[in-house]
Amino acid sequence: MTGVTTISVVNQKGGVGKTTTVASLGAALAEKGQRVLLVDLDPQGGLTFSLGIDPEDVDVTVGDVLLGTHRADDAIVVTEDGLHLLPSNITVTQAEEGLVSRTGREQRLRVALDKVSDQYDWILIDCPPTLGVLTIGALSASDEVLIPLQAETLAHRGVGQLLETIEDVKAYINSGLTIRGVLPTMYDGRTRHAQAVVEAIGSTYGLPILEPAIPKSIKFAEAPAIGSSILRTSRTHKGAEAYRQVAASLLAD
Repeated sequence: MTGVTTISVVNQKGGVGKTTTVASLGAALAEKGQRVLLVDLDPQGGLTFSLGIDPEDVDVTVGDVLLGTHRADDAIVVTEDGLHLLPSNITVTQAEEGLVSRTGREQRLRVALDKVSDQYDWILIDCPPTLGVLTIGALSASDEVLIPLQAETLAHRGVGQLLETIEDVKAYINSGLTIRGVLPTMYDGRTRHAQAVVEAIGSTYGLPILEPAIPKSIKFAEAPAIGSSILRTSRTHKGAEAYRQVAASLLAD
């Protein structure tokens, strides 16, 4: 593989495992010797916190980069896991509001990342749980979209709206954008219900289903409290292994 691949991890529904997926996939790719940059676009700073950095202690955020007051290089920090992170905190909310009236708002993340992209093999973007200007900017900057989806009945409400947004971005801003697939999360393979939901999503929307599904586990909730990914806190856990297999499939393509 040559060049950098940028993937937005998107779902406007909260609590589906976006942040866990970005942190865990990033760690799995780094384990395989890949150079990885993670981008926290959520003003809540969940990814920043999950990787052991207090969002309140961050001086320069992705918001400053989007507003043009700092370069991405000024903001990137290295986590204890050795991952590079473009961090976020609540000030990104003001940045988002400020972007609405700015020229080129939807291209600003792409332009900023272009300046550091030669340093990385992968850029993974953790998008906020909305389809606003920050998420549109992420889709504009990306080669691919990965959609984490909780394997339960109501989880796929809103997928149609997300797909419409992706199609709009493809039509007007980023014609090369593709959907890598849906990643089932919080999956309980013992139930037929979970299996049926995943199959229904694939057939209803014609989307690839990424494998393996990510199992439901308390270990995923414990890892951020330690400030690391599950690949470091529970190395041999089936959840860590599942993300390693998803990372391997990304590398194989």
